[in-house]
Amino acid sequence: MTARRLSGFLILLGIVLMALAVRLFFGPVVDAQGDWTYEFGWPASDRVSLRLGAACSAIAAGWALGLAGLLLQVLLRNPLASPWILGLSSGAGLGVMIVLAASAFAGIAAPSGGALVIPASLGALGALLITWLLGRENGVLEPLRLLLVGVIVAALAGSLSMALQDVVPHGLRGDFIDWMMGRIPEAPARSVLSITLVVSLLCTIVAVRGADLIDLSCLGDDEARSSGLSIVRLRTLLFLGAGALTAAAVALVGPIGFVGLLAPHLARILVGPEHRALVPATCLAGAAMLLGAEAIRQFIDLGGGRLHVGVITALLGGPFFLWLLCSGRGWGR
Repeated sequence: MTARRLSGFLILLGIVLMALAVRLFFGPVVDAQGDWTYEFGWPASDRVSLRLGAACSAIAAGWALGLAGLLLQVLLRNPLASPWILGLSSGAGLGVMIVLAASAFAGIAAPSGGALVIPASLGALGALLITWLLGRENGVLEPLRLLLVGVIVAALAGSLSMALQDVVPHGLRGDFIDWMMGRIPEAPARSVLSITLVVSLLCTIVAVRGADLIDLSCLGDDEARSSGLSIVRLRTLLFLGAGALTAAAVALVGPIGFVGLLAPHLARILVGPEHRALVPATCLAGAAMLLGAEAIRQFIDLGGGRLHVGVITALLGGPFFLWLLCSGRGWGR
């Protein structure tokens, strides 16, 4: 391993460990008078599991989103590609909105919290299926067609979600907006967290083992075919892997932007463009970004509660992306 790669991995690992320490040792608590205050140090036993749950959720979701973004950037050959390009985020939001609207029409209590995982997953997977079916030409996934279909699916799902918001009570509308802004669960459903971790681990192993093929595909279709690479098979695997990773992450933490877009670029800057090192570095970068945002939000209270983690990732990720765009760095140079 070169000195550059080693230092890059150490930087990313250091960020993860520092953010983990902040999330575990710092947080708001209720004092004896019933007022909110901040606690420094190892938390009491009743709060340890909550902080560990939030940290594990952030690491798992950040890992999944970062790797999904890398796979999509390879698949679409577009440095601006992200997990939301397939319409999965909007599809998940539509699934949640349908359930909330159906509850309002039926006059029953609307689901909240972990109960929204199932409709979010179904909505994300539905968007994935539509994009998969329409993004092929002559049975082969075409990057440009896939990109356009994803944008259209996202627009349609977003429009339907907004239409449904007009027919639900204001309270449910607030729950929907709250979920769409992204939130890290302190008591995640173990099944969802486990699925996210397993999917992330399997996709990481497959991507590392196929790193040479991914490098070859980046040279162009003609060069890849002349070397015996099956473009159809590779694109299918990249698409399914990115879809599964994104659906799992959305089901766990809701739709959170910028992590899947920026994590691969941050990793490229630190370890270079070769995917054998870039894949695990991107996983670390995604985990560092989301866990770091979760740690930062513990310090920000605007009076009505702490900022959503999706707001933090957008506020930090937007300027960083503009810097990448203007400087030309992070595109594998």
